[in-house]
Amino acid sequence: MFGLTVSEKVVLDYGRMNWKHVMNPLTERVLTYGRMIKFSHTVFALPFALSSAVLSTRYHKFEPADLIWILLAMVGTRSASMGFNRITDAGLDVRNPRTCQREIPAGRISVMSSWILVILSSALFIFSAGMLGRICLIGSFPVLLILFGYSYTKRFTWLCHLYLGFAISLAPLGTWIALTQGFSWSIVLLSLALMTYIAGFDILYACQDLDVDRREGLFSIPVFFGVQNALLISSALHVLSFICFFLIHIVFDMHLVYLITVMIIGVLLIIEQRLVTPDDLSRVPIAFFHINSIISILLFVGILIDELLRRCL
Repeated sequence: MFGLTVSEKVVLDYGRMNWKHVMNPLTERVLTYGRMIKFSHTVFALPFALSSAVLSTRYHKFEPADLIWILLAMVGTRSASMGFNRITDAGLDVRNPRTCQREIPAGRISVMSSWILVILSSALFIFSAGMLGRICLIGSFPVLLILFGYSYTKRFTWLCHLYLGFAISLAPLGTWIALTQGFSWSIVLLSLALMTYIAGFDILYACQDLDVDRREGLFSIPVFFGVQNALLISSALHVLSFICFFLIHIVFDMHLVYLITVMIIGVLLIIEQRLVTPDDLSRVPIAFFHINSIISILLFVGILIDELLRRCL
């Protein structure tokens, strides 16, 4: 600032004020869209896709460009599917005390703007898939239909939690196919682990809306079987997740680092199940976001370190 005249300082300050005037609303708008699609929840599936990418390097040379397109594809699918879900559920969300302050019911984002987000995000996913190969481009269309289909499942079946798990479990499988240009039954274990893991904690999450879902005539495992049985089903699914995680150790011939990772994940799954009881659902948000975020990231870190050590030994 030394050597500037008073008039130059005034112009500089005015420019900064105008820049802030433009950027602050833009930043807030981006954050609002991020909250609508729960972008932070990408941490659940993305580490599984990255874990698949790490394992695929045994059969495919790693290309940085491939990783970029996979990340963009994940962002596109996540944004498109969540945006579509928020649009289809807007009428239900406005009547639910837990969800009535979501961006569309609260009027912070219009339905038209949400549709634009869905269309642009879908285009990003399709384009990114195309950059990963012809087979990925062709597969991108049914994948989008499967993801969009989830938004309607709770209107007619209590299997909606498993459908959600299946839809999200396509991430590691799709990543493997994109990078190796082929299919392997081995990577299905990672997809099954993700499917049962997602379905298990989605059942816990649905327990919060038991009364609202009953009133609205919606289907869920807590509605159909009751909260206590729903928690047992969630526990059983997480046991299956743990088994799949362990089988990955055998099928991919992993080392001690990954085995220790699986043991820690098992403890975290037990903690998650213990946090929620039929008489106290107040800790569902802790089990849902915090513990599951740790599990997903821990899995990726464990697989990455284990694979790096394999290369060094």
